[in-house]
Amino acid sequence: MSDHRNAKSWGRGYVQVYTGKGKGKTTAALGLTLRAVGAGLKVFFAQFIKGKFSSEFSAIERYADQITVKQYGRSCFIRGKPVEADIAAAGEGLQDIRKVLQSDRYDLVVLDEACLAVHLGLFSADDLLGVIDAAGDRVEIVITGRNAPRRILDRADLVTEMTEIKHYHHRGVRARKGIEE
Repeated sequence: MSDHRNAKSWGRGYVQVYTGKGKGKTTAALGLTLRAVGAGLKVFFAQFIKGKFSSEFSAIERYADQITVKQYGRSCFIRGKPVEADIAAAGEGLQDIRKVLQSDRYDLVVLDEACLAVHLGLFSADDLLGVIDAAGDRVEIVITGRNAPRRILDRADLVTEMTEIKHYHHRGVRARKGIEE
């Protein structure tokens, strides 16, 4: 048993979902990642749809021995119907994550934007549920993204909905390095 497993004294893992139209889903998952690293846990952070790194990954590189990040998307937004490259990248991600969840190498696995990937048709809710269920309760799983399917919410142990009340991007403020990107 590796040292990181000795840090995991909390027993079984749960499934958490961060969804909604408000800002903060990925940010919350990154906060939990930081907390896990502080407790000596190992984290696999998978990003669907996103194919370019934002500022937080410069900091995460400092913890490469505890955090593995993989992206399964192109470096552009999906507008309209996804292309074959988007579907292939998401499918590769699900295959990788199934292996990661069964490897017993990680304590926390984040599936960033997986709900949006389902909504866009990159893979099905059944595909995502199959991967989650294959993990058993050995690992904590966090799933983020807008438009979380009801079946994913029903399977989750914890669901947080981010609600936008007010946002400066409606006034034309662009994403700022270090804050939104």
